[in-house]
Amino acid sequence: MTGVRVLGYNIRSLRDDPAAVAGVIRALGPDVACLQEVPRFAGWRRKRRGLARACGMRVAAGRRAAGLAVLAGPRARIVHGEHHLLSRVPGLHRRGLAVAVLEFGGARLVAASTHLDLAGAPRRAHTAEIIDLLDGVGRAYRAPVVLAGDVNEEPGGESWTLLAARFQDAHAVAPEGEGPTFPARRPARRIDGVFADPRIEVTGCGVPGGEAAASYARATDHRPVLAGLRLPPAPGPGPASGSVPGSGGR
Repeated sequence: MTGVRVLGYNIRSLRDDPAAVAGVIRALGPDVACLQEVPRFAGWRRKRRGLARACGMRVAAGRRAAGLAVLAGPRARIVHGEHHLLSRVPGLHRRGLAVAVLEFGGARLVAASTHLDLAGAPRRAHTAEIIDLLDGVGRAYRAPVVLAGDVNEEPGGESWTLLAARFQDAHAVAPEGEGPTFPARRPARRIDGVFADPRIEVTGCGVPGGEAAASYARATDHRPVLAGLRLPPAPGPGPASGSVPGSGGR
């Protein structure tokens, strides 16, 4: 089985310390970074690409709307990227889903990033949409799925429970490091998670300690979640591999 490291991280539009954000990501060394609250206003494309370069990664998926991105490290081959806007809720921020299909040697992975709403009813509805969308991409590319995101609720909440029923709550399955992710300065709540397809083996997941931890409070208001995963071999030929021109907002 192929090992990969998947990071989930809300970077608060790089409003705090962009250099610290890049430093945290570099220190953790993920193969995939699923980011929330990525810059989406003036110069958004330049800022995203600049962050990816500073981390030694590439933008694999993500557009301006909803502030989401998936970055891929040098081990990954980008097969496809797509972006979905979830159902509009009048008066609330538009939510979305960024999806990248990546290959690591003989293994393929669908990696996705989302940021759910503060309001309970839209959060539940969007969670159901996300599960349906990811099931479709997983079938189309014959690949297991990992979703990382800011859920805006803790385990036991309705949306978290829906996600944990379809996927593995990676920290609950194989806790490693600390659990609470918010707020970064005095973490008290686990509202950010990594959710892995049952076909994926989770080897460890949580908020890492070590060198990177010294920069968490300076970088943004959330702490990162890092998951070690082992992917099953690809089942055989799927859709045409090769990047889709113009996909993923690159």
